[in-house]
Parts: sequence; C-alpha cells; structure tokens
Amino acid sequence: MTFFDTSHPSAALAPRSLFAFGARWSWLLFWVAAALVAIFQHGPMPMYSTRTLSVAWEMWLRHSFLVPYLNGQPYSDKPPLLLWLIHLGWAVGGVGDVWPRLLEVSLGAIQLLLASRLARRLFPERPLVGDIAPWILLAFTYGFMFGLQVMYEVLLADCVLAALLCLVPMPHRDAPRFAWFALAVSLGLLAKGPVMLLHVVFPWLLGPLWQPWARREPRRWYAQGSVAILVACAVLLGWALLAAWSGGEVYRQKLLVHQTAGRVVDAFAHAQPFWWYLPLLPVLVFPFALWPRLWLALLSLRRPFEMGWRFLFTWIGPVLLGFSLVSGKQAYYLLPEYAGLALLMAAALARLQQRSPTSGRWLGPWPMALVIAAGGVGLIGLGRLVDRGVVSDPQFATLVPYSVPFGVLFVLLAGVLLLFRRGELHRIAVVALIATVAANGLFTMTLWPAYDFAPVAALLAKAEARGQPVVNLESNDGQYTFLGRLTKPVIQLHGYDALKAWAIAHPDGLIITYPRQLTAADRQQAVYTQPFRGIWLAIWPAPAYAQAQQKELQ
Repeated sequence: MTFFDTSHPSAALAPRSLFAFGARWSWLLFWVAAALVAIFQHGPMPMYSTRTLSVAWEMWLRHSFLVPYLNGQPYSDKPPLLLWLIHLGWAVGGVGDVWPRLLEVSLGAIQLLLASRLARRLFPERPLVGDIAPWILLAFTYGFMFGLQVMYEVLLADCVLAALLCLVPMPHRDAPRFAWFALAVSLGLLAKGPVMLLHVVFPWLLGPLWQPWARREPRRWYAQGSVAILVACAVLLGWALLAAWSGGEVYRQKLLVHQTAGRVVDAFAHAQPFWWYLPLLPVLVFPFALWPRLWLALLSLRRPFEMGWRFLFTWIGPVLLGFSLVSGKQAYYLLPEYAGLALLMAAALARLQQRSPTSGRWLGPWPMALVIAAGGVGLIGLGRLVDRGVVSDPQFATLVPYSVPFGVLFVLLAGVLLLFRRGELHRIAVVALIATVAANGLFTMTLWPAYDFAPVAALLAKAEARGQPVVNLESNDGQYTFLGRLTKPVIQLHGYDALKAWAIAHPDGLIITYPRQLTAADRQQAVYTQPFRGIWLAIWPAPAYAQAQQKELQ
C-alpha cells in the first residue's frame, strides 16, 4: 500500500487517503495518533508542564478561580484561561495529569484545523495550499515537542488563528466579522495577556494592503476593529481588576506593571539581543530547513500579488520584528506564527509545482535523510564507543541498551526518504513525526529518570504528612507541588545565615539543594539524591547540611 497518489499531476505533493475518512483529514488522524503516543511516554516535564499544573493545583486547592497561585504566592505571570480549562476537566473527572495532556492534544488538533481553514480562505485559487499546509505544520519538530507541554502557547495559537480567520474574506462575503474577532482576541488575552495583540494587530493595521473590504471601507475597518480590540481589552481588564482586588497590593503591582512594561522595555527574564531569532529560524522550521526543494520554492518567488501572500507578509514579518524588539525572547514565543510559516512554505511549494512540475533528484530530501542516517549509525556504534572509552559521559551509557534498535529504525526512516520517489512532502512529514516520537521514546527509556520529579515529590508528600518542614535553596517553580499534591508551600531560603537559623529552629527539617558535584560522603548523609540536567538534586537533614556548609566556610 502506498501513502501517496502517484497518478495525481502534482504527485510530489499530493497525498493519497490514509483512511476511509478521506485525504483531507488524514493529516489530522496521523497527528493525533502520534501526539497521543508521545504525550503519554513520560510524566510532566519540569519546569514547563509541572509549573502550569502546580498553579492549576494551587488554584483548585484554594478555590481561587480569579487569582493564580504558585508556592503559596499569587502568580502574576499568566492569565487563567488555560487553568480554567484544566479545572473544567478536573471538575468532571477528578484531579490528575491525564486531562491536561488530552487538552493539549485537542488544542493542537484545533490548531491544525484552523491552519487548514485559513489556508483555504487565503488561497482559494490554489486548493493544494490547504491540502499540504497541515502536513508542514504537524512536522515541525520543535513545534510538535513543545506543543505537547502543558503550556499556554498552543491555546494562544488557536486564539490567534481564530482571530485572523475573522478578518479574512469568506467565499461569499469579504466583510470582516469583528464581533467574532473581539471574542477571539478576548480569549487570547485571557490565555497569555497583552502579547496576544502583538500576534494579531499588524494584519488588522495593514488591512487595506491585503483585504478588499478594508480597501473599500477603510473607516469602517479601523473603527469597528478598534471597537473590537477595546472590547477585548475590557474583558482582560475586567478580570485583572477583579484579580488585583482579590490578590492584594503586591499582586496588583506585579500584574498591572511588572508583567507588561517589564517584559517589553527591560526583560527581567529571557533577555536576548535583537538578532536572536534570525539564526534560530532554521531550527524552528526543522526538518524543512534540510529540504532543497523548499529553498528553491522560496527563492523563486517573484512579485506574488495574491491576497494570501500579502496577508502573510503583513503578519509574519511585523510580528517577527516586534518580538525581536522586545527584550525578553524565547523560541516558543513564535509558536502562534508556526501556522503562518507553514502557509508560506505551502504556498511557495504550490507555486513552484504549478510553474515547474517536474521533479529534480537533487531537490529531494536527501540532506534530511543523511542527518537521520548519521544519527542512526551513531546510535548503532555507540556501544563500541562507550566500551573503548571514546565516549565517557554516563548519560550516553544509558542509551547503549536501546541504541541498536533505535539506530536501525532511524536508518530505515532515512531509507524511506531516499528510496521512494513519490509524495516527497508527505514522506518528509511522516518520517519527521515518526522520528520525533521515536526520539522522545528513547529519551523516556534512558534520560527521563534525570528529569522525573515524581519520586522526590512523593518523598516531600510523606514529609508534609508527617509535619516535617521543607525548604528549597534555589528558586521554586512548583516542580514538586502538583506531582506530590502538596498543600503547603516549600519555603525558599538564600544565604548561609538564613539556612543556619532555619536549621536550628527546625532540627527535623529537610533541605533541597542542587549541587554540581556530590561526594560519596554527601550521598551517605543525604536522604535522597538524583541526577538532574547535568547537576544533582539532593535532600538533606537540616542539621547535617548546615554543619557541612559551616565546614566549607571554615
């Protein structure tokens, strides 16, 4: 059975139906299946998923549905829409991490559906764009892996795409639907705050450049759009005022000032230079950065005057510039624009297919195949390298028992890319997603124990049940709270004097530390040790750790 329709005039791009559900929806079924496998391969990832779940848990525990909490303090970093959705599932099925994972898979599926709908609206004369855009979007390796974190970006992406769809003409109506636009922007603001406006404001401000109705009715476009945005901001402000009144003065200051002006003008976290996103773009669009045909399609663009092209240029370019100007930067901040990047690639490939339908051998996915094959060969030979001492890192040693079967799998996937000739795009998408899920599975079976906080969370839960106090010497991002269903905050301490005073006052207490090195004597004194991201996590009896620190100071 072939996955591709070899009789189609654009066979390099067009898929054959995977199931009776139809070729148009095969990408959705394939992605959902892969996402469900990947998201349940291991537990919630620290610090992303564990922090979000802990905030939801503390809100649930306190019956505080206006003010989020983290480690006993009001949490001003994010609005509560995602947390409300988590609570909705918990109200039906009880507290757990299954519903939040299913929620993220559902939000990812909605993102694919909205991207497909947007592609068909923007390029009505090129239906191939709508067919292949979801395949590109689902195959982005970084987007797939980060989209499975219990985080706010996929929900925000859904709101962004829904809002933009309200501005794009429909087949029999080119007037925008500003009432629905206001609703989508409101939800986006409640999902992640004012940054929602940065994702959607430029296509609206530059509307006359791409939207026929906006060119004919510029006054109504800007007047009704302004009202819609003001209504959406009023919704966010309504929640913020209620939450600020309920959360106290410190929360008001953080919510209304620190989390807005601080991020834009002088980032208190994640500060990066202006150009930071540019070298990161090939990584964000991996594996398609290794596809010569895509580069040819993008470089062959000449004066694309279609509405869809103008829309994409007024969306992706200004947003990328805007995020470059903002001092705080993270790779996942651009996740709502992944659909735009997929549409841009799909439209370029469809245009190239129309102009030059013949397939060039050297334009195929051979660079991607070489990278995957090199990874597979490296895994197959890893055992010998470890035995000979060429590779001495203990983390690599954990891969050895599984390296050969996974290495063979990656070599076979590379062979699929090289040996099959039809359906290039869909081979890339299928191979990329299978390889990503396999890599995640290999990570789960080998390296995950160094990231798994469930054992230490269980230990802390037992300590809490005994009334045993616990402190943390580093910043606490809620990595234990949800996993252990803790009901009391984990105290944070800084400096030896504070530690010594606390140890004297709580001789039965426990101290959580993250040392770079642990000696054999340290491991004997600690009640729990675990490697964690190249360092160690250790829990000590308070008197023993205080005495050890005093000796080091002497």
